[in-house]
Amino acid sequence: MSVQSFNNQTISQLGAVVIGRNEGERLRQCLISLCKGVEHIVYVDSGSTDGSVELALSLNVEVVSLDLSQPFTAARARNAGLTKVLASYPTIEYVQFVDGDCEVQPDWLDKAVDFLDNHHDFAAVCGRRRERYPDASFYNLLCDIEWDTPIGEAKACGGDALFRVTALQAVNGYRDDLIAGEEPEMCFRMRQLDWRFMRLDAEMTLHDAAMMRIGQWWKRNQRAGHAFAEGYAIHGKSAEKFRRSDCTSILLWAALLPICIIGLSLWQPMALMLFLIYPLQLARLTARYQRRFQSLKQSLLYSASNVFGKWPQLMGMVEYKINSLRGIRSHLIEYK
Repeated sequence: MSVQSFNNQTISQLGAVVIGRNEGERLRQCLISLCKGVEHIVYVDSGSTDGSVELALSLNVEVVSLDLSQPFTAARARNAGLTKVLASYPTIEYVQFVDGDCEVQPDWLDKAVDFLDNHHDFAAVCGRRRERYPDASFYNLLCDIEWDTPIGEAKACGGDALFRVTALQAVNGYRDDLIAGEEPEMCFRMRQLDWRFMRLDAEMTLHDAAMMRIGQWWKRNQRAGHAFAEGYAIHGKSAEKFRRSDCTSILLWAALLPICIIGLSLWQPMALMLFLIYPLQLARLTARYQRRFQSLKQSLLYSASNVFGKWPQLMGMVEYKINSLRGIRSHLIEYK
């Protein structure tokens, strides 16, 4: 396992917030990848029962244990870690957020800090997050493909990213109540203040999704649908129409088209042939992604997930809408 080695300037500018719950050995790898070069680390625990708190303390990492009486969210955990690290080390300029199932790669933080030092209008920078075991399952491979976002300026960063403290303070951090999609929502608010985001061509973290079953894939997509619906409810009326295209696509492919086809088939059974639009869409997307991935297997797999993932995403959207109408908050949708 690699160990970080950062220069003194990076160390003095930098804090790190790690969040997790019952990550076990993954958390150990995460913390060790930071401990050698980052002095200002806070681990935020969301009710672990596997000794995660004791592990962090043994590595001289500060720990925040979230109140069990309040619902856990990644956003709440990150905010709690940010509050703690700034209270303990108020002069730091940047905070690296890391999920507890990720290991930070050597040289990442030096590159990230260097970029932000020289680009003062950028709020955050991220790099390549890779799956540790992409060949362990189709679902792990899907995650690895998903993490391979385009290099260059982006609209948002994910859960692993280096953020400028002043940008975080300008928007009061994450929204505590979001059960998913908290990163792009916060980045949207930052963009309204003219902050920018960059995805560097650099290795950032190794992630361990540990997805081995179709039920985990389903839950992960369901969570994404919930995030799209809630994001649209919050910011959908903005000039950007935040998340509208995501919600429209889900409703079209998972609800409107099937309902129309089945309705037509009641009068004309041959209308069921219109369901061929789905394999045609699969073929169209596969050809499109083939140019990007240069791999038929990855292109077909990613396309199939995009097409068939619309149904669990629709379930997530419906769950959000029902709970919203009832005036209650949704519980976490966890795939691990």
